[in-house]
Formats: sequence, structure tokens, C-alpha cells
Amino acid sequence: MGQNRRNDFLIPLLTTLSDIVAIEAAFLLSYGLRFSSFFTSIVPLRADVPELEAYIYSSFAVIPVWLIIFRKRGMYGARRRIYPLDEFSHVVKGVTIGMLIVMGLAFFYRGFSYSRVVFALVWAMSIVLLFAGRWVVLAFEKGLYRRGRELRNAVLIGTKDAARRIAEILQPELGYKLLGYFEETEKSVAIPPPEGLPCLGTIDTAPGFLHDENVEVAFIAVGAADHQKREELLRQCEGLNIEFLLVPDLLELMTSRVRVLELEGIPLLRVKEIPITTWGRILKRAFDLVVASVILLITSPIMAVVALAVKLGSRGPVLYHQERVGLDGKAFNVIKFRTMAADAEKRTGPVWATKDDPRVTRVGKSLRRTSLDELPQLLNVIKGDMSLVGPRPERAHFVEQFSERIPKYLDRHRLKTGMTGWAQVNGLRGNTPIQERTKYDIYYIENWSLWFDVKIILKTIVAVLKTKNAY
Repeated sequence: MGQNRRNDFLIPLLTTLSDIVAIEAAFLLSYGLRFSSFFTSIVPLRADVPELEAYIYSSFAVIPVWLIIFRKRGMYGARRRIYPLDEFSHVVKGVTIGMLIVMGLAFFYRGFSYSRVVFALVWAMSIVLLFAGRWVVLAFEKGLYRRGRELRNAVLIGTKDAARRIAEILQPELGYKLLGYFEETEKSVAIPPPEGLPCLGTIDTAPGFLHDENVEVAFIAVGAADHQKREELLRQCEGLNIEFLLVPDLLELMTSRVRVLELEGIPLLRVKEIPITTWGRILKRAFDLVVASVILLITSPIMAVVALAVKLGSRGPVLYHQERVGLDGKAFNVIKFRTMAADAEKRTGPVWATKDDPRVTRVGKSLRRTSLDELPQLLNVIKGDMSLVGPRPERAHFVEQFSERIPKYLDRHRLKTGMTGWAQVNGLRGNTPIQERTKYDIYYIENWSLWFDVKIILKTIVAVLKTKNAY
């Protein structure tokens, strides 16, 4: 399974700090150059020299705006920068967009008259300093990889000519450690890969290897004629946090409208990627801890009353622990207030609750209708088993059933499961079609953002008040 690499956190952090220093330095140097005696002899001043503080305060407002622009343009991340020239192009485009926004804001601000010459100098200085800083970070990043540190374990699936080229250029300096390759078939006449690269089996055995070994990236170089084989491979790998990169045939590349990535001159199509970055995990985890702790503190008196009602309402424990399947298919015990008789599944085994379920106690009906029975799951969130928002965790018994007949069902486990989710706030609660729930869960995973989480939490309040399909 994939794992978090320290440089996936470190490189974006160093790049961000480098950008902040570069932008601030660009403002200071541009100010000093514009109002120096040398430059004023070329471009005379029309007014007195303005205070330096005005430009320093402006830089404090500009820096977060530019960082957001760079982030939106995908300019942060490990292993994304291969060619310095490509990085320079990204810097020029990002700075130009940022500068246009800054000039537009300055036009509407009448409290101070900014020098247009300074803006032109800031644009040029920012490009030079930002690129220089990023070049240093890139050199540091590649140095880590050359020493064999923080490499992502990769495999090659297929042995066509394109696969051979991938194997030849996939050097450690790019951040990958190629473990071996999988042949298309046992009897295939393949172009041999570079000497020393071990054969790990055939495509049919690849899913088992990816499930059991610590593989983070899979390069798929299977031709268009084997389309079904590729689809079956991806289906069997559902639920794995592995990045799949497709090496397309020329015909596929000409007819595809998918965005093309490039690795040392070889075009790649990303057909599946990690749903959330390392920074995203940190942000989501911090959000979970803060919000869950606040909610737990606020609702603790309510939970005390509910606990007393459960204890007095029927025999058995107050809290109910049940094994569920979470991130990467790992099991954990979810905590809820007990809403059914203590021996509810003694005769039936694992079954979903239904409307007017006779196993539900009188107190349990009210708790389920208001979702108060799920408040103890805040402890699961704080502990790290769950998130506030995510696909609802299911029992292993049902996961095994659904994974066999519902496409992409196991992909629900690529993010932490949650107390609430996109499916739940859209009315898909209780005994609703699991196929529809899965579609909403996959949409959430592929479009995650912190704002999306906030939106779902706000909609959850409304959904709970409606109490539709909650039983």
C-alpha cells in the first residue's frame, strides 16, 4: 500500500518558504533600485520618494494572494518538477497572473499612489528570485533521491517498447524505485527490459502483488488491444491507495482528450491518483481534531443525558462497539450509543436495520431518528480511526458482498470513513441503494477539499432535522 513520504510534506513546505522570501525580497530590491540615484537618472522621479513601509505592507497582502494562485496552478508538490525550463515557464505565468491582480487592486486603492515602475521591477525580480529559490529546492529534492531517500516504490505492467523506455529513464533522481515488471502473458514475445530488472509475473498476478507489497505507483504499458485486461486490472485494484499512470499507444494519445503528463519525454495519462495530498491529510486531520473536540465539549451534557436514558431504557451496556472497515480496508471498532437489544444479532447475524425494526429499543428509535446515537463517534474521530466527513464505514460482512457486485466500491476506502458524508446529506441514509451511495462517496473522494467538508457538515445539520430514511 502507498505511504506518506516525508518529502511529500517537506518539499512543498520548503518551496512555499522559498516563495515567501523571494516575493518579499523582490519588493525590497525593486523599491531600492527604483529610488536609487542610479535608476532615477534614467527614469526621473515625479514626486518625493515614498515611505518603504507602504511597499512592505503591500507585500504582506500580496504574498498570500500569490501563494494561492501558485497553489491553484499546481506549483507545489514533490516529484512534479522535472525540467527547470518547465518550472521557469510556470513561474512566469504564475507571477504574471499575480501581478495583474495586484495592479488591478492598486488601481482601486486611492490611499496611496504606487509606482508603476516598481510594479514592473517587482514582476521581473519575482520571476528571477522565485525561479532561483525553486531551483535550489529542486536540487535539494533530487539530491535526496540520488542518495536513495524518500523514493516511491514503482512497478511496470506490460513489456512493450514504451514500457522499456519507461524502465530506462525511471532513474532514482526522478523519485522512483522500480521494483520490477509484469509481462503481458506467460508466452508473450516481449522486447526485453533493461538488464537486471526482475520479472514479477504476468498481468494476471499483478493485483495480488499490489495488494500485498508496498507499491505506490504502477506504470501500465498495455496496448489498446488489451483494453479488457487493463480494465480488469484496475477493477481488481479498487480500494488501493496506489497511483496508476497509463503509458498510451500513439493511437490512444491522438484520440484522447485526457490531460497528458510527461516524464523525460514519454507521455503518460493519469487514470487514477492519490485522492488527497500530504498537506491535505494534515489540514483535514487538524480540522477534525479541532471541530470534533469543540463538538464533544458542547454536547457532553447531552451525551450524559442520552447515556442515562439508554441505561434506564433497556438492559445491556450504554455504548456499543462494532467492527467496521476504514481507510485502506483496515478494521476498527466504531463507538455508538446502543439502540438495539443487547443480543440483537444473536439469531439473525449481520443484517441492516429496517424501518420499524423490532430489535430497536424505544429509546433507540429516538436516538436513531435524531442521529444522537452517533455522537460517541467523535471519540473515533479524535483517536484518528475516522474523520468527521467521509464515506460511512461498513461492516466487513457487507464490504465483502458489495465489493463483488458494485463497481469501484472498494475505492470508498481510499479516504478515512466519516461520521457524515456526501451521500448522507443528499438523503441516502438507512436502507437506501448502496449503488447510489457509492457514486456519491466516489464523487466526494475525487473532489475533496476542506470547504467541501465544511459544506457537508452544514448540510448535515439540515439533513438530521429532516430525519429522512433514518432508522
